Amino acid sequence: MPKFNFCPVCGADMVLQPLEERERLACSADTSHYIHYDNPKPVVAAIVEYEGEVLLARNAKWPPSWYALITGFLEANESPEDAVKREVMEEIGLDAEVQGLVGVYPFFRMNEVIIAYHVKAIGEVKLGDEIVDVKKIPKDQLIPWPYATGDAVRDWLRQQGILANVDKTLSFK
Repeated sequence: MPKFNFCPVCGADMVLQPLEERERLACSADTSHYIHYDNPKPVVAAIVEYEGEVLLARNAKWPPSWYALITGFLEANESPEDAVKREVMEEIGLDAEVQGLVGVYPFFRMNEVIIAYHVKAIGEVKLGDEIVDVKKIPKDQLIPWPYATGDAVRDWLRQQGILANVDKTLSFK
């Protein structure tokens, strides 16, 4: 939960209070009634099918061995489908066509809800500042990781009828 020291409405101290069957950060002044709900942020994720394989991307801030799905925040006045196409274009320069919703997944550690889609993409991969590398993985060699977007990969592999690697997971020891 983010730490707010002062109420954004009246400037009084924010304190944890039992409200609506939970501990919530709320204004200490009776006049404001401001409650910080700390709702999860909606994030879209793309399982990018490109030239018959799946593209995984490496963020510039990650260790060299880490690759994952294209992800990004859903913005105001944007549908999840439009957001996932925008993120694929922004992060790797490809035009994406949504093939379908894979699923919706909680990512508690980051206080996010991930809305994952399967997309088919065309064009030439163009990397920017955020994504520094991509790699193509044959669908039957893709192994889900044990959290967040890895759950979407597992479910997508099942949807595709690719069951060989679904029971395997990567270990991060």
